[in-house]
Amino acid sequence: MTATIDRKADLYPTRVTTGSSLIAREEPVVWGKAAEGPLSEAELSAYDERGYLQARRLVTPAEVEEFRAELRRLSDDPAVRADERTIVERSSQEVRSIFEVHKVSEVFARVARDPRVVGRARQILGSDVYLHQTRVNFKPGFGGADFYWHSDFETWHAEDGMPGMRAVSISIALTDNHSFNGPLMIMPGSHRSYVSCAGETPEDNYKSSLVAQNAGTPPPDVLDGLATRHGIDVLEGSAGDATLFDCNCMHGSNGNITPYPRSNVFLVFNSVENTCVEPYAAAAPRPTYIGARDFTPVR
Repeated sequence: MTATIDRKADLYPTRVTTGSSLIAREEPVVWGKAAEGPLSEAELSAYDERGYLQARRLVTPAEVEEFRAELRRLSDDPAVRADERTIVERSSQEVRSIFEVHKVSEVFARVARDPRVVGRARQILGSDVYLHQTRVNFKPGFGGADFYWHSDFETWHAEDGMPGMRAVSISIALTDNHSFNGPLMIMPGSHRSYVSCAGETPEDNYKSSLVAQNAGTPPPDVLDGLATRHGIDVLEGSAGDATLFDCNCMHGSNGNITPYPRSNVFLVFNSVENTCVEPYAAAAPRPTYIGARDFTPVR
């Protein structure tokens, strides 16, 4: 499938003074075909319609245990905690996220290159792909904070300069995701409407937005309309399951006040035909550990 997107034109203005509005999506959701990868025609159709797809048991129980052990090693390492790529919770000071984790850990570097993962990304995006962002997310029991409703693409467009909606996130669960321990929530079908948000991008916004996002979040009336139109899916699953979701899905998660932690490894693949330019609504790009400027295809 082909589509012509002007990489310099701003098709999705945001952080504006005129108030929030909805803009229809310009690009396809699925660029590849069933014959080009592991996903079936039915799976691609479901992804196209809902904006997300769950892959059960994408990695094995033995691999999950290896990943969990690596999570513990990283979170206990003073050097990792002191690294600027590590984000901690404001209240508990526990580790919230470790960015660019494929460069911090060889264990997670292997996951980022794994054909089970990369093959699905290539198929959906219909091209070679590179890693725009990687991280592990920790949502510890008794204090893991929420992630407010947002579209990742709004931030990647505004602050990283991603021109179009040709990116996919793959989140692999490292713990069981119950309905009560802060799992991912998505408004299915919301990926076809871009929310242009009001306001400006503060200088060095990433320093606060990685802990609690404010700039680029839709107002309640827009979220109310999207939820009324699309509903909300709560994505439960087991450790080892993966969720693939479009960059423009409206999604978020509640805080975790249960004893059961919720952790995942999060990989963002962008098409090599959609590489980032200068930010569309920020003075400068975010640091490369948050939004990559190395567009070398994953092999």
